[in-house]
Amino acid sequence: MTQPVPAKPDPDKFVPFTARLMAAMRAKETERTDRLFNDPFAHCLAGKEAFTFVEQQLKEQDRAYIAVRTHFFDDFLLTQSEKANQIVILASGMDTRAYRLTWSSETKIYELDQPQVLETKTAILQNARPKSQHYAISADLTQPWSHLLLEQGYQPTLPSVWLLEGLLMYLTEPQVHQLLQTISQLATADSYLGLDLVNIRSIEYEPYKGYFRSGFDEPEELLAEYGWKAEVIQPGDEGAHFGRYTDKLPPRDVLDLERVFLVKAHKKA
Repeated sequence: MTQPVPAKPDPDKFVPFTARLMAAMRAKETERTDRLFNDPFAHCLAGKEAFTFVEQQLKEQDRAYIAVRTHFFDDFLLTQSEKANQIVILASGMDTRAYRLTWSSETKIYELDQPQVLETKTAILQNARPKSQHYAISADLTQPWSHLLLEQGYQPTLPSVWLLEGLLMYLTEPQVHQLLQTISQLATADSYLGLDLVNIRSIEYEPYKGYFRSGFDEPEELLAEYGWKAEVIQPGDEGAHFGRYTDKLPPRDVLDLERVFLVKAHKKA
């Protein structure tokens, strides 16, 4: 007899769970002899349920993408931190970059996420020591949050580096615009922004159908509205495959394809 398909969890439960899914995939990558990065904290942050979901629900291409995305933004943050020592990671989830990457002693890393996510991570990593000046800030990014960042010492007159990894697709289009507007008000000229987006067609991509809430076909135009000059690349392209994500997509003018974009942007003067 065919087993019934389990009901998909409510978005309020699934979206925080994705933080553990990302940790599970980073743990899997860390186990490889040809790993793109080393995350010694990922396994304990993931939990059994996340590993089961990765094994049963996600394709090998999905895992390869997370490995590539993680490495891509590791390089981005380390490179730009040489120019700006304020790093803001929004919806940080189970991100461990404050602990696993090598930073200058002057680097300040601000992580913002829901209270229960940060509390869980802090409890699990209680014996780990960040390699930076580290600030965990409880915040709902769909509500006003700028004051929470400023209260922790963020200086809006100094250049900063921002990361929105695995975030925007879970927000509605108005919420995306509000978030970008807030960031742009906090980021002075010569700041940098890293993010990933899906296109409109990818909103229906399984197993994330019903959870992805927005997509954008032209990331350059979206960010230009807020004063950012964007460099957009697709996984599989040169500079975004690292020998792991080998399925190169056709050029962007080929329509009706699911796409994901990796974006690095610079705040113009």
